Amino acid sequence: MENKENNFAYIDGANLHRGITDLGWKLDYKRFRVWLSEKYNVKTAYLFIGMIPRYKNLYQSLQEYGFTLVFKEVIYDGDGKAKGNCDADLVLQSVRDLYENKFDNALLISSDGDYSCLVSFLLEKKKFHSILSPHPSAKCSILLKRTNAKIVYMNDKKEQLKYSA
Repeated sequence: MENKENNFAYIDGANLHRGITDLGWKLDYKRFRVWLSEKYNVKTAYLFIGMIPRYKNLYQSLQEYGFTLVFKEVIYDGDGKAKGNCDADLVLQSVRDLYENKFDNALLISSDGDYSCLVSFLLEKKKFHSILSPHPSAKCSILLKRTNAKIVYMNDKKEQLKYSA
């Protein structure tokens, strides 16, 4: 029997990339999108990401894999490092989708404690599935842990999700 659950994933792209990179492996985004669909019944996977024109081929690939990209204009700090803070955009999109009753449950892919209020709100509304943390337990925000939401540490799924050429 086919599962008709309609879950949405909200992915902090910078947090995901940084977390996996810090763990010393490379994420296979195509495999990751399939895994989200098969394991968590994710029908829509929003990937919030800074827009840097030289990465247009990456963006095209991500869209082909099934991610819905939500771009944020980037600014550069004094050292020339790109910064595209997508936190508010992610929160607004998830609350908008909740308000419009677009999903059964939400998943958050991030280790950032700034999202703890969102997780708490969605738990209260009985519309939250779990957090997928790209950082290990020691680096996942205590604020997210305090929500008592289910947390899956992506490093535990490394063999399923790593890129291998």
